[in-house]
Amino acid sequence: MDLTNVSHGVQKRKLKRRVGRGIGSGQGKTAGLGMKGQYASAGARLPSGLFEGGQMPLYRRLPKRGFSHATWDKEYAVVNVGDLSEKFEANSTVDMKTLKAVRLVVGTFDGVRILGNGELTKKLTVRADHFSKSAEEKIKAAGGTVDVLPKPKKPVRNKMGSKLKAIKAAAAAKAPKTS
Repeated sequence: MDLTNVSHGVQKRKLKRRVGRGIGSGQGKTAGLGMKGQYASAGARLPSGLFEGGQMPLYRRLPKRGFSHATWDKEYAVVNVGDLSEKFEANSTVDMKTLKAVRLVVGTFDGVRILGNGELTKKLTVRADHFSKSAEEKIKAAGGTVDVLPKPKKPVRNKMGSKLKAIKAAAAAKAPKTS
């Protein structure tokens, strides 16, 4: 055995199958698509995983019940008071940006919740969306301050919006002036 026999027949990449190149090629005439039918013609949509050949698909046969909170639920990063005392110096400000800088919060979250596990011996200014009662007491006992971030304002839902103002202004302009 020598090195010429070792790699015989082994190729780095497989060549593309060339179909429709005559009957003698093995993939000629119908090019592997069969004789007739929906999927024999060019541009035919191949069945997806949900297509069941015209039968009512499973996802339409099953009843839809319940709902998901996913559209409005918020995901909060949870940080304990004991972690704050380990990572931050005295008289420093703790918020989402600084928590990410010291890697207590990794990823994207809608806000921060501070919980009361651990002990706090340093004076810190903590800005977060939510505090547990024990966390708030421990921060204040250490001489720090607690800033609860305001929730975003709900949007005003006026369906007419500025159109209503424009209609009223146009009506006032057309109305005859009485003096």
